Amino acid sequence: MTNSIQTSNRYANWIPMKEISSSEDRLFPFPIYNRLRQTSPVRFDDDRKCWDIFAYEDVQYVLKTPKLFSSKRGGDMQGKTMLTMDPPRHTSMRAIVNKAFTPKAVKQLESHIGEVTAFLLDEARDRHPFDMVDDLAAPLPVIIIAELLGVPPEDRSMFKHYSDILVSGASDSSDEAVKLMSKRRKEGNEYLKDYFKTIIEERKKSPKEDLISLLIQAEVEGEKLTEEELLGFCTLLLVAGNETTTNLIANAVRYLTEDANTQETVRHDLSLVPHLVEETLRYYPPVQAIGRVAAQDTEIRGVPVAKGSSVISWVASANRDETKFDDPESFRLDRKSNPHMSFGFGIHFCLGAPLARLEANIALSHLLRHASIERDDRVNLEAIQSPFVFGVRRLPVRLLY
Repeated sequence: MTNSIQTSNRYANWIPMKEISSSEDRLFPFPIYNRLRQTSPVRFDDDRKCWDIFAYEDVQYVLKTPKLFSSKRGGDMQGKTMLTMDPPRHTSMRAIVNKAFTPKAVKQLESHIGEVTAFLLDEARDRHPFDMVDDLAAPLPVIIIAELLGVPPEDRSMFKHYSDILVSGASDSSDEAVKLMSKRRKEGNEYLKDYFKTIIEERKKSPKEDLISLLIQAEVEGEKLTEEELLGFCTLLLVAGNETTTNLIANAVRYLTEDANTQETVRHDLSLVPHLVEETLRYYPPVQAIGRVAAQDTEIRGVPVAKGSSVISWVASANRDETKFDDPESFRLDRKSNPHMSFGFGIHFCLGAPLARLEANIALSHLLRHASIERDDRVNLEAIQSPFVFGVRRLPVRLLY
């Protein structure tokens, strides 16, 4: 690790763990998480300058205790989005956006999500192979969140492009790789900031029935949101609104191509699709880890953690903790209790979770109702280059109608 990285840990957590070094590890890192959870459930990574937490009980403790483990952290969006805020400001801000994600509001999107899914599958029907990521899993949530925000259709591909950049990590721990990643993320943030500034100005002059207009009109503690807060909201909703759902759908399909029996079981009983979605969230979680910062000197499992330390809670490990889940290495549709933490836990539980679940349920139901799925094994899977996001860049499949 070079001195320049050691003196500034602003992007340190975006460097992959040294244990996950090969492409095979990135595609299936869970045995590594299991070993680390069992041998060093709380450990300090000297390369990345952060604490890694692997056990379910400890991950849950970190995520549900904001007074000890703060969401405020450095970077371009420090304190400007709900992800980087603590109460009471976080509570007030979340209440605003929650209006767009109430069960009633999400339910009203059901038929439209079905229409978009049918359209995308019809458009791709004659493609051989069909790329599950590019042709369905990515465009579906991008279309829905873009419509909610009021973004015109011609800008959707741009949305996906910059969303990918904002969740990408460094290719390795070298100074050059970290600087390149930092540069790309800064450019992405600046581009989106300028883009949303234009839309915000348009909505101030001519409000519409979209989320941006709602945010402009909203008040927190008697005050309108600042421009920086508005921009932070828009960027957060863009990334959170599509990355999780894209990888949830793609990861579910990936698993179905790996387990023919499970695929056939669900195809013959579509009422099992919600169970498929929940077990995918546990087994192949779209988000692997969540970062926090120690707000004061504290302890985790008796290990001292100094104030200001970065703490990374490995949800992907917690979801396979044998002390919490029966038979955790098996994908089970009949799992009676599934308290996975793939949408987080506590005050920062993903408010878009109902929408993500709905989109995944509709997409997978429509897909399995009309076709069986086989992966095109002529193309090797490639993991998304991110230490926090779990998914594949492409997933070519054959749809057998």
